[in-house]
Amino acid sequence: PTPAERATCAPWLQAEWRLVGPHVRVVIALGAFAWRAALELLGSPRPAPKFGHGATAMLTSAFGPVTLLGCFHPSQQNTFTGRLTEAMLDDIFVTAKALASAAGGNEPGA
Repeated sequence: PTPAERATCAPWLQAEWRLVGPHVRVVIALGAFAWRAALELLGSPRPAPKFGHGATAMLTSAFGPVTLLGCFHPSQQNTFTGRLTEAMLDDIFVTAKALASAAGGNEPGA
């Protein structure tokens, strides 16, 4: 997305976070752009944690602690080249579920 497109979407993302934030313990960022957007939304520590597949960052949102989990974006460029495999994507979701369970997230989407 262009900077103008990102700026246009930011209020919608913030509004959605206000609705779901109290129930979220883990956020999966699909790509570096999503990682940066999540850090901005949730309040990034300084220096900002570096994105990578499987990278984690412990953040404190207005609603409590949240783990940010990085995943390469499932684009054709990443999946066709093998940079992101089906097993890697599955592992991210297994990790997210375990992190959410450990954080007490027993609600749908936690």
